[in-house]
Amino acid sequence: MTGALDAHVVVDHAGLDVRLSLAPGSVLAVMGPSGAGKTTLLDALAGLTRLDAGHVSIDGGVLADARRHTAPSRRAIGLLGQDPLLFPHMTAVGNIAFAARSAGSSRAAAVAMAEEWMPRIGLPGLGDRRPDQLSGGQRQRVALARALAARPRLLLLDEPFSSLDVLAAAQQRQIVRDHLHGTTTIVVSHTVADAHALADRLLILEHGHATHEGPLNEVLASPSTPFAHAVAASQQ
Repeated sequence: MTGALDAHVVVDHAGLDVRLSLAPGSVLAVMGPSGAGKTTLLDALAGLTRLDAGHVSIDGGVLADARRHTAPSRRAIGLLGQDPLLFPHMTAVGNIAFAARSAGSSRAAAVAMAEEWMPRIGLPGLGDRRPDQLSGGQRQRVALARALAARPRLLLLDEPFSSLDVLAAAQQRQIVRDHLHGTTTIVVSHTVADAHALADRLLILEHGHATHEGPLNEVLASPSTPFAHAVAASQQ
């Protein structure tokens, strides 16, 4: 299994200084108040924001440090946010197949894989629809399949359920949980339900620094800051 992450992310303009160490296949939830640096953390891991110091390494290979910066397209890291960012001119199957081809699959194999994904994400028979013919929740499902079809070593989820209604969000969490298949994942969320559904560890990020990190249930059982107390209380 691949996807061991070792990172020390320092981004000066955001006041961000965070260390991360994830075993292959583990899922880390990151929670914190607005402006804590959660999105900047994911962007730095994905290569969208450069490090000022520290490093990002996956499976022992250094992707970034203060002098080195591997392009996002060469990191084998998937990033999915609130906006699924599907190609509007492509069908659902076409979007998924594009990711599979970028990971090295032949055209025929990529299309076959994409077609297999549609029933797995609860959208049988909708493979020929373009994004503007799908609901918001359906587009997010296609975006998830596209991210996983690229076989990422690390998957980053930036509040992907926040724009969905309660039922759609619950369904989406279940689909994500069912299809991570051991993919090392970091999920940023404001909702403790996301952490419970997906994660085995929780990091509390405040003012650019980790104030508490550990097994999910342990962090929630012994919150160490007012924000962490509020998160723990919200599950009751």
